[in-house]
Amino acid sequence: MNPTPLTTAASLAEGTLSPGVASVTIRRVVTDSRDIQPGDLFVALKGPNHDAHHFISEVAERGAAAVMVHENVESTLPTIRVKDTLTGLQTLASNYRSTLRTHVVGITGSNGKTSTKDLTAAVFGSRFTVCKTRGNLNNHIGLPLSVLAIDDSHEVAILEMGMNHAGEIAPLAAIARSHVAIITNIGTAHIEFLKTREAIAAEKAELASAVTPEGLVILNANDAFTPWISERCSAVVTTAGIETGDLSATDLASDAEGTSFIVRFQGEECSAFLPIPGRHMVGNALLAISAGLAHGVNLPSAVAALAHVQLTAGRLESREIAGIHFLDDTYNANPDSMLAALATLESLPCSGKRIAVLGAMGELGEQSEAGHRQVGAAAANIDILVTVGETADWIADEASQSGTPQVIRTADTAQAAAALLSILQPGDCVLVKGSRSARMEQVIAELTISLQFASS
Repeated sequence: MNPTPLTTAASLAEGTLSPGVASVTIRRVVTDSRDIQPGDLFVALKGPNHDAHHFISEVAERGAAAVMVHENVESTLPTIRVKDTLTGLQTLASNYRSTLRTHVVGITGSNGKTSTKDLTAAVFGSRFTVCKTRGNLNNHIGLPLSVLAIDDSHEVAILEMGMNHAGEIAPLAAIARSHVAIITNIGTAHIEFLKTREAIAAEKAELASAVTPEGLVILNANDAFTPWISERCSAVVTTAGIETGDLSATDLASDAEGTSFIVRFQGEECSAFLPIPGRHMVGNALLAISAGLAHGVNLPSAVAALAHVQLTAGRLESREIAGIHFLDDTYNANPDSMLAALATLESLPCSGKRIAVLGAMGELGEQSEAGHRQVGAAAANIDILVTVGETADWIADEASQSGTPQVIRTADTAQAAAALLSILQPGDCVLVKGSRSARMEQVIAELTISLQFASS
């Protein structure tokens, strides 16, 4: 955040500043009391399970410069009072956004948002000073905080926007006011709440339709909903995809180190390498390249930037432990991302067994059984499937009927790790994936300790 006088912050938040406040300048806006540093403005959010107003004395001890609170709350710190602190945070971010000269790229989609954010930041970083959403701060709280983290040193900001209910993208798009919108794809994530892919497409399209005619919308040329979304855009629309699109990739070849391919754009072509396995990751990279090309990054520079990119942890992260190759895709899961991850596992050279360790997928509602069974059917070509938890039994049932050679059902991550330790050998390739609620990263953690100890 640019250093901002508290009087200005109060005005931007449309709040009331406590009387008699001496000159105070804030440099960050924080909602987690544990993250407070001297000079911060602490916004005391009140949720269904906690009320951060209880931590005002704590943040004062940690050196907070000021607090934003509900109107009836007292504080010994310089105070901005608003009717509702969440609305105050969002209003502050929206009005602060209008003071910035930074070029904003907004990203949403059912799968690959965070990976595409990282890839886009790498491409723009080859020419510009970039800031991007930290972690997954992409919702009604995280997006305002991400906007408030931008300062005038940032020429480009890459902002991720997520949702799980209808009506959530439009307010985020209104705060971010993106010059460029990227929609990675339309899948089945959060279908429990939106019921149909058409409803999901309509929600994601809110980001694209919010871009002004002077802006740019970049869509996945391989996605069935791209023509439908294009019709709802007033901005220029361009597409990127595998074997098709205004910008395309051909000649894909994957190994344990990543994927090589040829990028083609307006008669120009360039050999590329992405140090991440998976056809779907190449699709995400193409969206990033397309955004960079539209803003003066040349094709060789964009390709070179991707050759050394590092994704946020848990997104098809390759690692080797005791001669065993792991694909850590534990951050989250839905049927589409599960299918893509299984396809990646199948495509990799492997001297040993191909093993998938899969947990449950959340937020599928009435389609939960069908979604899990779809994943199970797709596991027919791997050697061993290990499922974790009762809900994942649907994956196991369908895999058994579809011909997966060996299916192991486990009750929890500890049992899964124990089962794996009895079968793993050097040369094996192991995919670990599931929704956040399945906590599949615990399988990786347990195996890391046990395998490293056994090999020491």
